[in-house]
Amino acid sequence: MIKLNDIQVIFGKGTPLQKQALNGVSLTVEEGTFVTVIGSNGAGKSTVLGVLAGDVIPTSGQVTIGNQDVTRKGTAARAGLVARVFQDPLAGSCGALSIEENLALAARRGESRGLAPALGPKRREHFRERIAELNLGLENRMRDRMDLLSGGQRQAVSLVMATLAGSEVLLLDEHTAALDPGMAEFIMNLTQKIVSERKLTALMVTHSMRQALDFGHRTIMLHAGEVVLDVSGDSRKTLQVEDLIAMFRKIRGQTLDDDALLIG
Repeated sequence: MIKLNDIQVIFGKGTPLQKQALNGVSLTVEEGTFVTVIGSNGAGKSTVLGVLAGDVIPTSGQVTIGNQDVTRKGTAARAGLVARVFQDPLAGSCGALSIEENLALAARRGESRGLAPALGPKRREHFRERIAELNLGLENRMRDRMDLLSGGQRQAVSLVMATLAGSEVLLLDEHTAALDPGMAEFIMNLTQKIVSERKLTALMVTHSMRQALDFGHRTIMLHAGEVVLDVSGDSRKTLQVEDLIAMFRKIRGQTLDDDALLIG
């Protein structure tokens, strides 16, 4: 479970560049729930993920993961609790290392150990089996450098990496945005499968309103640092993209720019 309680985030406080990024965000996500997060540019979506990951320490409020208060803990202290997949396929992994070396590092996230104990024969076979489940043929390329993979292949491996250390929370920051439509669909189906099988608590930021409705259990909309819509269950199942646009207009009393929220 994750819980945000009255989170305020103010960047550049007390300066001419002061900006309120989050304004009293409260959110409880039960264990095993997959939440999609939408909103216009600058709404606070990535800031919410940053607060959960430890990249952003809130100005005020409380952050709880499982039964731990992690409000003042940084990224390193949360490494064993939170895994993250980024928009850029080059982020979150090391291109100069092999696939299996990246997996070994991911399996030791939150620990200070070298590679040698993590790359014994049993570990290597385990990693190979996990990669074989992707059905991309990468199990035969385990010693290839990560930077030789396509963006979609790299994101698929990153999703496997995110599950190796037993993290309770998975954060997905527009992780299909840089992919072609076919690979984006593959990665989304893989994401749904991994979250379901591993019973992960997941938050996925997306600019695709179609993805927001087709995947996960619950959708929230942010605007100007506030949660303006939170829908799940039967109410969510009947929603169409057009309904989300209409709700935004009704809640905020304003229209959307063409590029503010993508319909695709």
